Amino acid sequence: MRDDEIEIGVAYLSGSLLQGRIGLGWSAISAARLAGAAGGPALDLADVNGIFDRIARLSGPGAARERSRLVADLFSRLTRDEQDFLVRLLSGDLRQGALEGILGEAVANAAGLPLGPVRQAAMMAGDLGVVAKAVLREGGPALARYTLQLFRPVQPMLASPAESVAEALALVGEAAFEFKLDGARIQVHKAGREVKVFSRGLRDVTAAVPEVVETVRAFGSGELILDGEVLALGSNGVPLPFQETMRRFGRRLDVDTMRRELPLTPFFFDCLYADGKALTGEPQRLRFAALLEAAADRVVPHRVISEVAGAERFLNEALGAGHEGVMAKALDAPYAAGSRGRGWLKIKIARTLDLVVLAAEWGNGRRRGRLSNLHLGARDAERGGFVMLGKTFKGLTDEILEWQTGALLERETARDGHIVFVRPELVVEIAFNDLQESPQYPGGLALRFARVKGYRPDKSACEADTLGTVQQIYQTMTGRTPPATHLTTQRP
Repeated sequence: MRDDEIEIGVAYLSGSLLQGRIGLGWSAISAARLAGAAGGPALDLADVNGIFDRIARLSGPGAARERSRLVADLFSRLTRDEQDFLVRLLSGDLRQGALEGILGEAVANAAGLPLGPVRQAAMMAGDLGVVAKAVLREGGPALARYTLQLFRPVQPMLASPAESVAEALALVGEAAFEFKLDGARIQVHKAGREVKVFSRGLRDVTAAVPEVVETVRAFGSGELILDGEVLALGSNGVPLPFQETMRRFGRRLDVDTMRRELPLTPFFFDCLYADGKALTGEPQRLRFAALLEAAADRVVPHRVISEVAGAERFLNEALGAGHEGVMAKALDAPYAAGSRGRGWLKIKIARTLDLVVLAAEWGNGRRRGRLSNLHLGARDAERGGFVMLGKTFKGLTDEILEWQTGALLERETARDGHIVFVRPELVVEIAFNDLQESPQYPGGLALRFARVKGYRPDKSACEADTLGTVQQIYQTMTGRTPPATHLTTQRP
């Protein structure tokens, strides 16, 4: 593979395009494949990527027709095996979180390097392809450049679930408890008066959140990288639903108008960098001290607690303020970018899962003409794909139904009667009361009384909860071993 193709190859094998979404629907992909296939390989990765570049730049009248023409021409120059791979790539069937982990191992092996430093560099760079190109060209010394740097966002540290504050204290001992905010995750970089804001997915969203820029610009420290969330608050100071906050991050925004109608308030809970020093390797207690010094009036409510009674009171305070629960953070834990471990634990009262929409059914009654009943799947981290856990249409407002129908039809891959199957891309937060054993579903488990809390456009399918997490919840709830999976993993 040529040097200029390494990043492309890593992206494709990870299940993504360098260009992100390029506006190709299933109809254009399936129509292109009908044209037949080439007898032998004729294109390299750079050729294919160049065509996707052209497709991504198209806009305005006639853009859809030109996209279809370009993809049809591309497919006519590919072999059947190459077509099969691109269909899976473009439809989202390759987009699994496990793939990048396996690919990280492959890059480390190819470069003759330990996996740990390669994985850490990829987290700091936010892009395994960039690191792969560097280490395959230059070897181990190239890793030194992938440290924490201003204006190069890093993957956020993630939290594992805990059933209660008592369980959290048992796992980490004395802990820093914080309100768990149901907002949009942000990472803010500051150098003097220059401020940039990045989303959970490391996308630059600075233009959409001028309030955050103004707030952080006023902080006294010259250089900062802060981790936090931004919320839309009601007139009483209570957080508005998550979907309200996410309205500020739409594609086409009149930012000034939206700011007047739906102002945002940032809160910060970690400091990764301050005045020339990276703090990710420092314990949580020292990072929080640096955060207090830099942004005292915008710090999430925080208390170090060692007793269950005190933690319960703090949890009740959080719930009373309209938040969804609390976080418990080990005082000596470093900031593990991109990792989900025991350093951070999240405790919610309502049980929720972030699941992926696999299909939807056309509705009846007031839902007639709109896609309603959602087929929900957890990520299968071991085998790839998604495991269906149930269906629900509860919690869907007319506004969400309208949006949902359009968003799902854009991702349509196939139909079976009244069921529309879609690319597994949309993540939805589902509240549920219970889990029960079910021979109907491949994971052996089904959700009971499931209802939609809202879509999570800040999360990708590879960040959805796994079947392993669902099985662990079932075991905690019932004290029984989860049933064995009995069917193949569902691939829409």
